[in-house]
Amino acid sequence: MDWDNARIFLAIGRAGTLRGAAALLRIDQATCGRRLAALETALGARLFLRTPSGYVPTPAGELALAAAEAMERAADRLQREMQGVDTRLSGLVRVATTDSMASHFVMRAMRRLHDEHPDIRIALHVSPQLTSLTRREADLAVRSARPQDPDLISRHLVKRNLGLYASAAYLAERGEPQRGTALAGHDIVIYHQSVAARHADKLAGEPVANARVAMEVNTAMMLQEAARAGLGIAELGTHLGDSDPQLVRIWPERSEPYDVWLVMHGDLARSARVRAAADAIIASVAQ
Repeated sequence: MDWDNARIFLAIGRAGTLRGAAALLRIDQATCGRRLAALETALGARLFLRTPSGYVPTPAGELALAAAEAMERAADRLQREMQGVDTRLSGLVRVATTDSMASHFVMRAMRRLHDEHPDIRIALHVSPQLTSLTRREADLAVRSARPQDPDLISRHLVKRNLGLYASAAYLAERGEPQRGTALAGHDIVIYHQSVAARHADKLAGEPVANARVAMEVNTAMMLQEAARAGLGIAELGTHLGDSDPQLVRIWPERSEPYDVWLVMHGDLARSARVRAAADAIIASVAQ
């Protein structure tokens, strides 16, 4: 199985459409279709059923997906190991984090990295979704979930707290919520289910069963913007909310702690440029 074709085949299997696979790989849709046809011809088997809802693997396709995933793991491991022994302070480092962490301290760390090692090029990926370090979607990640994968190395960066915030205009109109009422009579702004399912039940430890959901968002900065706009009460990191003059802290004595972790794959721990990026992030948090 040719790896270039297998890589496109895997993307089609994951995205379910040629268009989605093309977007994942940043190539054109026609190329995806041609490579899939070439792979099916080479294997002598139909790998996908073309349905109105997308591409569904055939039994042969399911076997081929398992084989292609094994090829991907081997290719990724080879690349990580080669990068792991790279002593050059130059080249690409991919960093994944959330928008709020990026704006609060990761961007400052990347400026430090650039000043000290200008030949290191940074690719910053900002998303609420966890990136896969084992599939080399990123070299480093800064996130609030500690990984369980034994191949990943994690370092605790800082402990932070979450609190409840609303705009002054919202509180002047609606008043402060009463404790123990599950935010009855109030509007809330929460994350999409795919980002933080817990928001459907609680915000900063307070049940929200009696609140009305005014808006769902998928990033922390949009959560903050919605609260500023007076759409409702939001759960925000206290390091963000307390420094925002447009927001008022509700029940300052109540907070929920969370941890921030720096994560990398063990194979990259010896890469000079990845290590330099990690050190810059650690130093930025220490400030």
